[in-house]
Amino acid sequence: MLQDAIIPRFAREYETMTKITYIEHGGAEHVVDADNGQTIMEAAVKNAVPGIDADCGGACACATCHVFVDAAWMDKVGQPESMEESMLDFASERKETSRLSCQIQVTDALDGLVVRLPEVQG
Repeated sequence: MLQDAIIPRFAREYETMTKITYIEHGGAEHVVDADNGQTIMEAAVKNAVPGIDADCGGACACATCHVFVDAAWMDKVGQPESMEESMLDFASERKETSRLSCQIQVTDALDGLVVRLPEVQG
């Protein structure tokens, strides 16, 4: 009977995963399932998305997880805080939609989020 309780709960958790699309500079797409609470960077690393180096492991101490958030998602993702702004100064190809993926937490509201990767990580 314990199995009956575990399987439905697992099925519910699986259904609530958030889909994130990472688009490499060359155009290759990687659609991954991300868990709520993890960051966009953690989801990329867990799913071996190329182009997210994440040298500092998510401590907001480098710019090697730099992404360009699709403009349609900027309101939901929000603006960077001051520490992230400082680190973005080290990112190559910085744009208005630049964010560090270690600073974007996955929520249900981000289901379908699209981020593009720069040619090189700074």
